[in-house]
Amino acid sequence: MDTKTNYQRIVLKVSGEALAGEAGHGIDARVAESIAKDIAEVAHTGKEIAVVVGGGNIWRGISGSANGMDRASADYMGMLATVINGLALQEALEQVGISTRVQTAIEMRQVAEPYIRRRAIRHLEKKRIVIFAGGTGNPFFSTDTTAALRAAEIEADVIMMAKRFTDGVYDSDPKTNPNAKKFTSLSYFEVIQRKLEVMDNTAITLCMNNNIPIVVFNIDTPGNIVKACMGEQIGTFIGGESHV
Repeated sequence: MDTKTNYQRIVLKVSGEALAGEAGHGIDARVAESIAKDIAEVAHTGKEIAVVVGGGNIWRGISGSANGMDRASADYMGMLATVINGLALQEALEQVGISTRVQTAIEMRQVAEPYIRRRAIRHLEKKRIVIFAGGTGNPFFSTDTTAALRAAEIEADVIMMAKRFTDGVYDSDPKTNPNAKKFTSLSYFEVIQRKLEVMDNTAITLCMNNNIPIVVFNIDTPGNIVKACMGEQIGTFIGGESHV
């Protein structure tokens, strides 16, 4: 297991569901504020933070395609949902005094910058939070893959996967199996071989090929983002090898 915990450049993956709060849909302003305060606390330590947001609280492309919609069209709708979430999180961050930029993979210059790798890195070097919205800009790719791709592009030290309703990765669903075992660490290969639903195989493979570790933790508890980003032993670590 990689013992490096001094993460300096971090990609934080926040699902759309996390922004929805207890309602399960839409954006809960109090939840957005809580997440923003945690990110701000990490930013004040001098760490560089990029955020990738999902859109499942507004629209899921895969659900639309399951109901007969063209998959590409459904996915583009999902990308637009991530932009809405990105703008909401930007507003919450700026309300707590953190300079933030939203960059979109699909250009919409009236509301956000287009994604430009060098510009994103420059923002991070200036200690601005960068929110990556619009997915990869292509259908058929998840926002998990977006997180892995952007992390590789900006040479991030780690991907923090902030999850709802779970405090790490288990060998089975702890909701249905009270004897489910939580892993403290896993290798990329184990995640793929065990078919653990951490992120899709494309994203895991990207992380493995670029040696980007992943930390899966629970976002429901305020302060967990700070603990994870500061290198505390929290959730499940995924890297080159494991000590299960």
